[in-house]
Amino acid sequence: MGFFDFLTEDIAIDLGTANTLIIHNGKVVIDSPSIVARNRVNGKIIATGKEAQKMQGKTHENIKTIRPLKDGVIADFQASEEMIKEFVKQIPAIRKKLFPPSLRMVICIPSGITEVEKRAVIDSARHMNAKEIYLIYEPMAAAIGVGIDIMEPKGNMIIDIGGGTTEIAVIALAGIVCDQSVKVAGDLFTSDIMYYMRTQHNLHVGESTAEKIKIQIGAATEDLDEAPEDMMVQGRDLLSGKPKQVQVSYREIAKALDKSILRIEDAVMETLSKTPPELAADIYNTGIYLAGGGSMLRGLDKRLSRKTDLPVYVAEDPLRAVVRGTGIALKDLDRYKSVLIK
Repeated sequence: MGFFDFLTEDIAIDLGTANTLIIHNGKVVIDSPSIVARNRVNGKIIATGKEAQKMQGKTHENIKTIRPLKDGVIADFQASEEMIKEFVKQIPAIRKKLFPPSLRMVICIPSGITEVEKRAVIDSARHMNAKEIYLIYEPMAAAIGVGIDIMEPKGNMIIDIGGGTTEIAVIALAGIVCDQSVKVAGDLFTSDIMYYMRTQHNLHVGESTAEKIKIQIGAATEDLDEAPEDMMVQGRDLLSGKPKQVQVSYREIAKALDKSILRIEDAVMETLSKTPPELAADIYNTGIYLAGGGSMLRGLDKRLSRKTDLPVYVAEDPLRAVVRGTGIALKDLDRYKSVLIK
């Protein structure tokens, strides 16, 4: 181990549309919403992560909350860079150091990303004192995080439903055989709910409220074994302009999300239809693995299983499956060299 290795810190980043997670020394040290709040007058960032999330939808004209990532890729460079810098600064072990250490990073990217978008991620990392930068595709990281042995000559199908994109991939021999990236995921579910509340209840709700509805009573199908209780939702009446509250059931949310989930089902079927026959035979035996926050939607596994006639498993702690996989790849760089992109 050289002197410089001593000054280098290894971090794994899952730069998500909704949440950013960072692993350092095998532990998740940062798990924060990907949001920054900026002062419009002087352009300074006044809050990141959870602090900025509290401000969302409640700001005055001098403060603006920004989500720097859209559909899994960087949409606002400056904001995303400052956000990652802030998060890295918050890592306890790095905060204690006198000098900012140089970093070795593995960063997770969507499989449908373009070369330009890839460069953007690498440039952002460079500006943060990163000496070695590796990229890994999201479904690959999710597969490792779920506990699949990706090196085997065996087909595995993984569906990672994040905030901005749903990544569907068939993996064998440490490579992605066929994949599909659709821009239908958590964020779209949230806006579906906002639209439904507006059209069916004449109630205008904000993004944070819609997100709450999704988590509390969101469902992918109307026949759930354990149904969540109805929820009281507050918002603004579109007709009178007064604040009001209505009662909403999970069945309504299942209706609201139906179209978007159909699109995910279609993408899954399309990926299966492109799968080589030998791998299809493997998938028939192993089933489909779900990861990402969107996979926590009640009844989604059941619905996909019905559609594909295959067993569907939700990863344990699906929110962290991707960052777990990224962390494992970082720890064992030599073993996972072939799946990393320089």
